[in-house]
Amino acid sequence: MPSSASAPVSPKRRFYLRWPFALAVAAVIGYGVAVAMHWDDRGLLWVKESFESTAERSESVWLPDFKVDIDAKPMPGMDDDEASDIAFNPHTRTLFVVMGKNPFLVELNLEGDVLRQIPLVGWNNPEGVAVLEDGQIAITDERKHDLTVVKVDASTTTLNHADFPSHDLGESVKSNKGFEAVAWDPMRQRLIIGEERPPKLYTWATDGRSPLEGDKQPLASDELDLRNLSALGVDPRTGHLLVLSADSNMLLELDEQGQQVSFMTLLGGFNGLKSTIPRAEGVAMDDKGNLYMVSEPALFYRFKKN
Repeated sequence: MPSSASAPVSPKRRFYLRWPFALAVAAVIGYGVAVAMHWDDRGLLWVKESFESTAERSESVWLPDFKVDIDAKPMPGMDDDEASDIAFNPHTRTLFVVMGKNPFLVELNLEGDVLRQIPLVGWNNPEGVAVLEDGQIAITDERKHDLTVVKVDASTTTLNHADFPSHDLGESVKSNKGFEAVAWDPMRQRLIIGEERPPKLYTWATDGRSPLEGDKQPLASDELDLRNLSALGVDPRTGHLLVLSADSNMLLELDEQGQQVSFMTLLGGFNGLKSTIPRAEGVAMDDKGNLYMVSEPALFYRFKKN
């Protein structure tokens, strides 16, 4: 007489029974990751890029055409200092990098070689740096929620926070995800200040020489579909804004109306990168159109247009 007990399910059959469920779970996870990383938005922008004319591309930065020529160059002895931002000085044709964990400024040549280090006394967690006019440099401190304008020349060996005017930026939505970025826009005579999360932009009108007056003003940020905002840069030739996101592994170009123009992914295998940039925290562009980035812990990158 046959047994009433169910026949055992073979391993092969169990695999086929579970496969649709596993596929569904993978699809849900994949969709969640795509939304979180804004791959849907990047896909739309990629399609839009393909319809841009040669003339339109020449009037923009056009990030897809850049290729790395200095890839992950270490800044010697700075692995524990956390590179936080980079800015180009057109007068000295050098770069300034702010280190956030152990606060100091580093001056580099355009090859990424260290020229000098300037301690930042009294800063807590400097995250953003921008070179203004007449040797003035703006530094944002994420924990102090302030912006300080310092004076740097060839003889500067140290900077003391108490010696320079500081400006309260106010509390951010998330106290540990505050005002992380700053960039100088010489074409429109303004500072652009970025809040890390959720990404927001502000401007502060200034000629880059006189003391800051008034307060920061909100700037439309509808196109910042990024997971966070790590740094800002301005192309001095077009005035277009460069927005860097470490969490999205993305550099985004916005035009003068704040509309997305182009983007560059920071993953290994793209734009000549051998490996993914570990944590991109700073971006700058020089007056020749060369692009510079720094990444934690202390890595230097340079990109040139093909």
